[in-house]
Amino acid sequence: MAYTARIHIKANWKNIKPTHSNILVTDMEFGERLSSGGIILPGDDKEERGIRPRWCHVLAVGPKNLDVNKGEYILVSHGRWTRGLDLTDEEGQTTTVRMVDPKDVLLASNELPADDYVAPTYHLRD
Repeated sequence: MAYTARIHIKANWKNIKPTHSNILVTDMEFGERLSSGGIILPGDDKEERGIRPRWCHVLAVGPKNLDVNKGEYILVSHGRWTRGLDLTDEEGQTTTVRMVDPKDVLLASNELPADDYVAPTYHLRD
């Protein structure tokens, strides 16, 4: 069994600032998906399955990053992010934050792009 460390910090994530050109993101999808043609895209098992780029929401950017803005959605190359860091704010809401390698941002958008060709697999299993 693989050991995956998870760090949990009680802090207001709104006050956290990345350094240099680093990017902090949330809302990264790791679950299994199903294409409209019926092809199952496996979830990320931390090994060789689920190899695909992922969209995420930009929480904060470092002062030297000129390509990405806070609030945008970015598509990141597979595996170019850190393990999750769980941050809990004063209201008790926990947010998982990851750092993304700025060299591996493939696309940026002001809105979360529609995933018209891919749907979550829970529609099949319900």
